[in-house]
Amino acid sequence: MHLPTFMRAPFIDDRSEFDIAMVGVPYDGAVTNRPGARHGPREVRSASSMIRAIHPVTRLNPFELCQIGDAGDVPFENLYDIAAVHAEIETFFRAMGDDGLTSLAIGGDHSVTLPILRALATEGPLGFIQVDAHTDTWDSFMGSGLSHGAPFRRAVEEGLIDPTRTVQIGIRGAQNSMEGWEFSEATGMRVLFMDEFTQIGPEAAAKEARNIVGDGPTYLSFDIDGLDPAFAPGTGTPEVGGLTSVEALTLLRELRGIQFLGADVVEVSPPFDPTGITALAGATMAYELLCLLSDESSKKGAYPGGRSAAASTHTFELHHNNLYWFRSLIDIPVEFTRRICF
Repeated sequence: MHLPTFMRAPFIDDRSEFDIAMVGVPYDGAVTNRPGARHGPREVRSASSMIRAIHPVTRLNPFELCQIGDAGDVPFENLYDIAAVHAEIETFFRAMGDDGLTSLAIGGDHSVTLPILRALATEGPLGFIQVDAHTDTWDSFMGSGLSHGAPFRRAVEEGLIDPTRTVQIGIRGAQNSMEGWEFSEATGMRVLFMDEFTQIGPEAAAKEARNIVGDGPTYLSFDIDGLDPAFAPGTGTPEVGGLTSVEALTLLRELRGIQFLGADVVEVSPPFDPTGITALAGATMAYELLCLLSDESSKKGAYPGGRSAAASTHTFELHHNNLYWFRSLIDIPVEFTRRICF
């Protein structure tokens, strides 16, 4: 059976051999506008097939620092119950953490970040960096407090993130209410609206974010609608006037050295972008996050190559074998098909 994995990485069968796992979260049952993000993990994987390993600026190769694999998708049994879906996501990511893996998640709508934070914030609230057009701190939508417009209000209420160590970057767009903006600001979050970001630039924004989150454990969530729809039209709630792809890349690269314990890219909705540039943008941002995570994760390992010399062989060969280099699909166990939602 041939199925794509993120950057053609090996499928994770034995978690003890890996340091970082790409995990798909194909769920969009909490959207308030356009659906389709359930297809995000599949298309981001596909778009990632020709992303090379060595970073053009830092010259860092994440696959030489850590053992990186693809864990497939979170399996769901209760798709029509948001709370139940969130519980399944939390269980999956908690198990990954218990096995010593750092996760890079691909959504899925932005509600999926809440259960991931529940799985990770086991020792206290985390620092939080959010690239997004929206604060996602509204209270409820049409009777639900679990929509993709509310996850970080819930995260503050549950003590999962420290609002005084939280930065929201790229916020813009007219609203029917100031409720979300006011909640973020009242709780101490740094809300960097797009007009201010444009004035100070990505380097200054990153410097401020570094100062705010400090040296403690931090999570980074990248909503693809943080980008201007000229660069990412395929998303559920597009807002004009966003970050360019170059600004986003610069911003992420300037965050190197922060103690990241996880990250995600969410809200890629392929049905609204027949060109595929949104999935490519999502895959590229995920690669940048992978570099940040591997740089941090490698500091925890016994040696620079990851968990074991034996494990490093299959990962390294995958990226240096020309046969694989020109194939967008790789041979992986049939069990993987049960972990991918179509």
